[in-house]
Amino acid sequence: MTEGSDRPGDPSSALPATPGFDSAVATGKGDSGTTALLFGGERIRKDDPRTEAYGTIDEAVAALGLARAACQDAAPGSPIEWVGATILDIQRDLFVAAAELATNPDAWDRQVGGRTRVSAAMVSAMDTRLHELESQIVMPHEFVVPGETALSAALEVARTILRRAERRAVTLEAAGLVPGPHLLPYLNRTADLLWVLARLAEQSESRNARPSRAPPSRA
Repeated sequence: MTEGSDRPGDPSSALPATPGFDSAVATGKGDSGTTALLFGGERIRKDDPRTEAYGTIDEAVAALGLARAACQDAAPGSPIEWVGATILDIQRDLFVAAAELATNPDAWDRQVGGRTRVSAAMVSAMDTRLHELESQIVMPHEFVVPGETALSAALEVARTILRRAERRAVTLEAAGLVPGPHLLPYLNRTADLLWVLARLAEQSESRNARPSRAPPSRA
C-alpha cells in the first residue's frame, strides 16, 4: 500500500509515491501551484486572475456539456436537435476565448483571430443567432425562475458561470490583460444567447418559464 492510501483496493495504491511517474495526463509540473500558458514563457500561479478567468470559461464549457447531453435523444430536425448543435458550436468557440486569456502578453502577437483570439466575426455570428432566435420565442416580460426543463436548467447554469467568467475578464481588461477588443462583447453576447436558448428549449416542449414573482394570493 502506497503512502497516502489506507483503503484496500484504493486506485491510488497502484501509483508510485514519488514524482516522475509515467502518465499521459499528469506531468507533475503543476504540483508547485503554477501552470504554463498557451505559447510558453513564464509560468503563472494557478490562482492568478488570468487562470481564474479562463478556468471559469472551462467550467462553462463543462456545464454546456451537460446541456448538450440532454439533447442527444432529440428527434432529427427538431428544435432541440438544433439547440444541441448550437451548444457544440459555442463550446468550441469558448476554447478560443480561453486561449486568448491563456496567453502571456509577450506572445499576444502570435494569436490568430478565430483560433486563439476572439474575432469580430465571432461576435457578429452571435448577433445573428440572437436576432434569429428572438423571433422564434415568446419573450418573457419579467425575470424567470430556472428549472422548467432539465435542458433549460442546464443552459441557465452554464449562463451564470459564463457571466462569472465575464466578470473576471472585465477585471483583467481593467488591468490591461485582455489582448483584443472582442472578448468582452463575445462573452456578453454568448451569455445572452444561452438565456434565449433556454427559453427556446422550454417552449419547444410546450413549457414556459415561471415568473420570478409568485401570482397574487387568492386568500
